[in-house]
Amino acid sequence: MLAVGAAVTVVAGGGAAFALIGDDGDARAQGGDVRLSTALVTKGDLVDTEKVDGTLTFEGERDVWVGASGVVTWAPSQGAVIERGDPLVRVQNRPVTLMYGGTPMYRTIGPGVSDGADVKALESNLKALGYGDGLTVDGEFTVATEAAIKEWQDDRGLEETGRVDAKQVVFLPGAVRVKTVKAPEGKRVASGQPVMTVAGTRRIVHINLDADKQDMAVKGARVSVELPGGTVVAGRIASVGTVAEETGTEQNPRTTVDVEITLDRNADAGRLDQAPVTVELESERREGVLSVPIEALLGLREGGFGVEVVEGAGRRIVPVTTGAFGGGRVEISGPGLAAGMRVGVPAGE
Repeated sequence: MLAVGAAVTVVAGGGAAFALIGDDGDARAQGGDVRLSTALVTKGDLVDTEKVDGTLTFEGERDVWVGASGVVTWAPSQGAVIERGDPLVRVQNRPVTLMYGGTPMYRTIGPGVSDGADVKALESNLKALGYGDGLTVDGEFTVATEAAIKEWQDDRGLEETGRVDAKQVVFLPGAVRVKTVKAPEGKRVASGQPVMTVAGTRRIVHINLDADKQDMAVKGARVSVELPGGTVVAGRIASVGTVAEETGTEQNPRTTVDVEITLDRNADAGRLDQAPVTVELESERREGVLSVPIEALLGLREGGFGVEVVEGAGRRIVPVTTGAFGGGRVEISGPGLAAGMRVGVPAGE
């Protein structure tokens, strides 16, 4: 340990300034005076972070197929939001309607069809759209189900058959946002051909995270996302991929895992459908440790670091062992250190 008056290096902001600590407690630096202030030694969690690149987009991107064949007579515009009961597209001037459900429309639903999740989904949608006052949503096709279908078909200008198939309805999990229109107005489509690419309406951030950094991505962890323009919004890690993929080039190979982040519902992510963003992930957390501002560290002549403990009018140099860095602070340990002590730091301008 260096005594008062010995040479030390004041480590701050990634640089160093040599100073002499005098008996009066002032520091006189080579090239100018270094005025000193003090900061507290605190005990608590120390979090280090790392920034990685991500992409702002919408969740659940997928292609949409329809069972109708013919000429597209209407298609939505890019960016349009389509909800339950709205047409996804019109083929031969007949609408193909979006309904909510997790089961694809894989068969014709009509009299004589067996019970199933698709029948229940259709009944649920008809009920939500205001059809079938006496309809029971139970997955069993009944006379009430048939009557509700006919009423719905009549309102949409369709033949009142009491039967529904993929020419009339597409089941998707919820409302969608049109990303790409693959079958614009005037194009001829065939059954089973994709007519558009859609995504969910909730914004997410996607990261191709280097596989050797996957420990930084913990499902449920809070993160901050810097948007174009500098606005920072909060989010949470929703999923972390378990399969590593080769995403780089031959000249710059990368092995990555997929990470998806959902933004807080009150976060204003702007109107861009897709944009590059920067995500701040937690790379290390040390719990219940002593820490000081990084600029409180002094490089000792014999090696290692110390801090200048300020006690009343007295000052003394105490050697420390450093640990994690984070948030402008550094973990320290050493004999005689305690929370609440004051240490010297360079004063601001």
